[in-house]
This record gives sequence, structure tokens and C-alpha cells, in this order.
Amino acid sequence: SAFLSQGYRKGAQETYNKAKAIDMPVLIEFIKASQPKTWERYCNVYGERAEKQLYKVFQDNVYQNGLVYVLRNGVRDRGMEVRFAYFEPASNKNIDLVERYKSNILTCTRQFAYSTQNNNTIDIVLSLNGIPVVAMELKNQLTGQSISDAKRQYMYNRDEKEFCFHFNNRFLVYFCVDLYEVAMATCLQGENTFFLPFNQGSNGAGNVGDGGNPKCENDYSTAYLWNYVLTPKMLLSLLQRYISKQTVEKVYLKNGVKQTAKDTFLIFPRYHQLDVVEKLVADTKTRIEGRNYLLQHSAGSGKSNEIAWLAYRLASLHNNEDKEMFQTVFVVTDRRVLNKQLQNTILGFEHINGQIETITEKDNSEKLKEAIENKKRIIITTLFKFSNIYQQLENFAGKRFAIIVDEAHSSQSGKSAEKLKAALADTDEALREWAEIEGKTEEDIKDEMEGLTDLLTQGQHKNQFFYAFTATPKPKTLQTFGEKKGDGYDAFHHYSMRQAIDEGFILDVLKYYTTIETSYKVVKTIKENPE
Repeated sequence: SAFLSQGYRKGAQETYNKAKAIDMPVLIEFIKASQPKTWERYCNVYGERAEKQLYKVFQDNVYQNGLVYVLRNGVRDRGMEVRFAYFEPASNKNIDLVERYKSNILTCTRQFAYSTQNNNTIDIVLSLNGIPVVAMELKNQLTGQSISDAKRQYMYNRDEKEFCFHFNNRFLVYFCVDLYEVAMATCLQGENTFFLPFNQGSNGAGNVGDGGNPKCENDYSTAYLWNYVLTPKMLLSLLQRYISKQTVEKVYLKNGVKQTAKDTFLIFPRYHQLDVVEKLVADTKTRIEGRNYLLQHSAGSGKSNEIAWLAYRLASLHNNEDKEMFQTVFVVTDRRVLNKQLQNTILGFEHINGQIETITEKDNSEKLKEAIENKKRIIITTLFKFSNIYQQLENFAGKRFAIIVDEAHSSQSGKSAEKLKAALADTDEALREWAEIEGKTEEDIKDEMEGLTDLLTQGQHKNQFFYAFTATPKPKTLQTFGEKKGDGYDAFHHYSMRQAIDEGFILDVLKYYTTIETSYKVVKTIKENPE
């Protein structure tokens, strides 16, 4: 009932084709509503075979490119472009695109019978335009079951050889839900199925705490899954912007010989990743002048994906007045050798060719200048390379920039970052300030850090939005990028070490820690007391 009240339609099992894993009448209804002229032309070309041909071309493309790609890009058949979903346009100016987005049909089916081989059912299935994309198994502690039982069900009672369970073919995420916790997987692999926690954290999303979820007074602790994550708007956003196919190369030894193998998998954001990007985007949209955001995310938080998702969202972001927010989004790392993982993650996301530029140490500053002047949407570079920008650019009057800083160590609060801020400012005065900073020695900078930090955090450079990711901010970083809370400074969003340890992403190094004093006492006791 929660899904139906949010805009889902009740799914009909009678029209769902188990062998093809699709509800063709619903898909045709969507195409007729969103692309009437295309469908009319399609029927003129193929006649009575139109529906069969549509399924064939859809499935051929899914085999070749995966469902995520087909949902985002549609297919071409004899010069006709057919879309199987329409996603939210970046702006509301194109009324036709807005209407097509509204024509998506989202259905919710209880006890979804998926198999031609048996009578198994999935508790809840969510489908987009007749295509099943989300599976949910619900368990209740009051009947003696938990998400562990849901995991076992996926591993041992859901045969991955079933057509609908093939990788990136239909279902894109499998949720396990009980009264207190949520877990998810993106691929069924029998007993090797890999589940990730999908919890907010014990003190709520973005706050310091352990794993799990906060207690809810008048609802289930896991109600955020259907009240927020799987609402029609957010589910379409997840399909459009977040779910991504990634390939990593694994190196291993076989009979003493080095071998390489490619592993392809789907990434679905963990809850804190989705939460931080959505909260940053929502806050940024309301801002007229630039501000600093500090994101204190522990090791194990998946920062590379967070940065990639945020970069894409900011690159196409429109404010509340429906105007484009940023000319360019910079992704800056303070490592001299550009973070390969970060670069590959961002470039691995599907994007418009020519919109992303990577500037490495080997490139001259002219390339960076050209990238900015050519209004590249995303520029990935190192802090060292970026800090030479002042030699190339006079000013950026009236242009806004988003700067995502990877691992905001103390160096970002020092000379390089102050120069970086001055370089991107939209006044000549700021460039003179840059030159002054450049002319000072490191010692001078250290002595004047307090004054400079105060100056820069008062919003002097109104066209710059800084998003600084770090696991361990130093006090100076907190002061420069954080927000004042009480007597100190705090981050905009947390994924704490406590939560990362609890969720199994990092090890607790103090778990087996013994002080010298305790160790000494134990040794002495053993010598004097054999028992």
C-alpha cells in the first residue's frame, strides 16, 4: 500500500510473460503515450509483427549492452529511435521532455511469480514500463526471520540461471529487508552472491554512529526504503544517474605465471553514498553565493564513486530558477600522480564524449586553460597542476565553478588551496591576492594562515563551491571547509569509522590491542602461577 500511495500502479501477473521476463502490454502502453508517432511508424513498417520485432530489438540490445544502457539510451531500428524509459530532464524548459518523463509507468507486484520452472515468488517486485528492475524479500523478526533468511533465499532458492536473474538483463538490485536492517546485491551468484549493507547508521544518515538504523517512533526502522529510496522519483534517478557498470582488472598467479582477468559488475550506491550526493545537490541548488562543504567519510566509504556521482550531478545541475549552476566542475586531488582509481571511476561512467578532460603532470598549463575556455563539463587534475592556473587566466567574471577536492589533507588548507581559491575568483583583486600568496615563503603562509582562512571562509570568492572529501580532517581543514557548530567546526556529512567498522568495510585495529602494562602483568602472572 505504501508503494501504491506514492504513484505506483498495481502490477498484473496475467499479462507478464515469464519466459521473456517482461510485461509487453504495459511497455506498449508507455510507448504509445510517450512516442505515439514513432509507434505509428513502427506499426506501418512491421505490421502485425511490430510487437514481436520490438521485443527482439530490445532483447538483442540488452544482450549486447546490458539493461542499464538500453534504459538510458533506447534503441535504433530502421532509422526509428525507440525509448523504453524517459528520465528527468536537467531543466523544465523543454515541456515535451517533462511530459514524456511523467508518462513512465511504475508498477508494484506482490508475490511476483517469475519462473517457468517452479511456483516460486518474490515478495515485492517493482517494474518500469513492464520491465522488472527491483526485487525485495521481506522478513519479519516477529515470525522468527531476518535479512539473513532473505539472503539465504536469494543464494539457494533463486536460480541465477533463470532468464530474469541474468546479470544486467532484468533485475538490477535485490533487496533484503526486515524490521531493522536492509541489505542489497546487484547480481545473483548462488552461494557466492555478495550482499552490502544498505543502512542509514544508528544515529541517522550523515551523523556519527554505528551500523544499523535509528529507531522510529511510529514506523518501521527500514521504512526509509519505500518512503524515500524507492519512490518513483528516486528510483528513476537511481536508474538514470547512479547505477553503473564497472570493470576492474584482477591480477592473480596461476602455476607461478601472472594472469589477468576482467571482472564486470554493477554498482548500486550504499545508503550514505546516495544520501551525501542528494543532500549536497539539494543544498547547492538553493545557494546564490559559493560555500564550502566538508564530507568526513571514513576509509571504506567508497569515496571514488561518491566523487564521480557528485561530479556528474553538479555538471548538469540547474538551480531553483532553472538556470545552469556551473560552467565547469573540477575534480582535484593533491597527489602528484593523478589518482588512477578516481580517474577510471569517473571516465568509466557513461558520459557525453568530449565533455571530460584529464590534466596530468605531463600536460602543460595551456591544456588546462583551453579546457576551461572550451567549457569542458568536468576537468580532472592534480592540485599541483591546478595551482598554476593564475599564469593563464585573468579573471572569470560571472562564471561559477564547483571544485571537488579528494582527500582534503592539511595541504588543502595551506598555500596551494588558498592559491586555488584565488585563481578561480571573479575579480582582479583576487588575482592580485594570488600573486601576494605566491610571493610569500612557506613560513609566512603558516604565520598568516589564521587570517587567510578567516578571509576566505567569509565568502570572498562568491563564485566557488568547494566539496572537500576526507577521512581524517585536521583542525585547520575543519576550520577552512567545515561549518561552525557551537564552539567548534564540524563536517556537512559523516560516514564514521565506527559505522565502517560495524559494516565490515574496515577492520577495527584496536580490537586485539593490548597495552604494555597489561601484557607485562599477564606474563608475570603466568610465571608465578602455572594454572
